[in-house]
Amino acid sequence: MSLKAVFFDFNGTIINDEGIHEQLICDLLLGENLRPSSQDYREVCLGRSDRACLQDMLERRGRVVSEDYLAKLIEKKSQGYPQQLEALEELPIYPGLADFLQQLQDAGLVMGIVTGAVRSEVDFVLDKIGLGPYFSVLVTGEEVTQSKPYPYGYFLAVERVNLRFPQLGVAASDCLAIEDSPAGIEAAKNAGMQVVGMAHSYPFHMIQRQAHWTVDYFREIELERIQAVFST
Repeated sequence: MSLKAVFFDFNGTIINDEGIHEQLICDLLLGENLRPSSQDYREVCLGRSDRACLQDMLERRGRVVSEDYLAKLIEKKSQGYPQQLEALEELPIYPGLADFLQQLQDAGLVMGIVTGAVRSEVDFVLDKIGLGPYFSVLVTGEEVTQSKPYPYGYFLAVERVNLRFPQLGVAASDCLAIEDSPAGIEAAKNAGMQVVGMAHSYPFHMIQRQAHWTVDYFREIELERIQAVFST
């Protein structure tokens, strides 16, 4: 067994945008004459897709909506996301990301993103920061029916890596996931992957109890040490 692919979560891992997402969800709820709650947001939204987040937030308030109506709410949110980012002087990308991606590329590793965010939001950010070419595989929220902590997004990512690079013969056990939330960590572990937990959205001690490795910053990830663990 050896490390062959590294999959990144997006919101809260690559970009520090959870506050923006919470505000957009809050605005949607207020538009539905419903009261938002930061505690509810953290409990049901962090690490999960917009669909799962909105569905649970609405159900907690006694509101059940059709799939078409839910899709319209998600579309409205996705339209607001780039507007919020455009208003910022600089995109809140976590420091050290570009250097770490280059380190992975130099090591010959395949990189991908597995996220509950919609594709338009991911593409917008990657285009803005110019790091899109590093990622050979993208799995976004529209493509999986069950959000993290279910592992299906990671299974799909492995499948796509093997379609693009069949000579690698990648199994889930050859992959490392980088996540910032308990739901994301659980999803990757359920898929059979090892996980680096980024203490971006939750306290270090909480992430440390769940991930195989835990760091505060990308520069603290010891790639050679992780590769050695995979090799043994």
